[in-house]
Amino acid sequence: MADRFISVDDHVQEHPHVWTDRMSAAQWGDRIPHVAERSDGTGYWVVDGLPIDLRGVASAAAAMSDRLEAPERWENVPKAAYDPTARLAAMDADGIDRSVLYPTVAGLAGETFGRISNPELELACVRAYNDWLIDEWASVSARFIPQCIVPLFPVSATVAEIRRSVEKGHRAVVFPSIPMHLRDVPHLNEPEYDPVWAACQELEVPLCMHAGASTKVQFPLHQDLRPALADALRAVTGPVSTVFGLTNLLLSRILTRFPHLNVIFAESALGWSAFYLEYADHQFEQDHITEEGYELKPSELFKRQCFFTGWYDDVAASARFVGADHILWSTNFPLASSTWPESQQTIARSFVGVTPEARERILWRNAAKLYHVGA
Repeated sequence: MADRFISVDDHVQEHPHVWTDRMSAAQWGDRIPHVAERSDGTGYWVVDGLPIDLRGVASAAAAMSDRLEAPERWENVPKAAYDPTARLAAMDADGIDRSVLYPTVAGLAGETFGRISNPELELACVRAYNDWLIDEWASVSARFIPQCIVPLFPVSATVAEIRRSVEKGHRAVVFPSIPMHLRDVPHLNEPEYDPVWAACQELEVPLCMHAGASTKVQFPLHQDLRPALADALRAVTGPVSTVFGLTNLLLSRILTRFPHLNVIFAESALGWSAFYLEYADHQFEQDHITEEGYELKPSELFKRQCFFTGWYDDVAASARFVGADHILWSTNFPLASSTWPESQQTIARSFVGVTPEARERILWRNAAKLYHVGA
């Protein structure tokens, strides 16, 4: 019998009309996210009048004939990247029962819009994306699990959009782990953001932080790197950058104040997790942080509320320390690092030595509980 499998980190490619069909041209003009065309017919995305950092018009390398390619014309983008019916067929071919959706043009964690200085424009872009994901993806099939992005500030707008989106059917909140890197907003640990954590806790939706969304904590790319090599550097350094957001959460008291807030670290990978949690506990004790009123060590706090995400990793080694209850699995489709269309072979290789019960938890039960998926 095949495993039930919820892939917790896949991406939708927004098509060129997502925002132009849902935002007022009279009010926003060329500031609306759209695809612009160069003189040679190739395209690129523009947001708030500026080109975004996306090679080509789509991030769909896994579905391309050559994973080093980035489609520069919309007609060359594989339908499985942007069409829900074609995506369902791709999921069937790879043994995926449900797919949790993250954005692409909007940023891995909505950071594209977090950089917009005009809060009204930011909110309009965010709402258009959230409505599109419900209207054109979640309405097509219950196998798609939508997650909302949010405006960064003011927090009243953040909370209002969370509540509106969850009411419409979104199952989680995607949030950048270092919003202060995007524009002048309060530090993540300031009490101004407490209503955000409180809303997620109250509504029982996880907070999802995607690796690679905060480029300032990644190694800067040299200007002479070939595009494929630059993409490889981003892909390798992205997961490890999770350490910065994770460390902040474990030591900032946010999780202590909101003990029922679940946090998912998407595209985190697993291999570094045991070293990190072991070292965090060591430093916690070395610096006598226990004397400052913390009731739980970092590893204990993690195991109460946090989740890592693997997609190619040796699970047995990590599960012994992190615990199968706090590991999720994905295919990362359609990004270049995706295991599609060989995700089942990858699972077979990655789960050697893992008990059937732990395997079911990682591939299905943990995600089903977090995203309120029925049997």
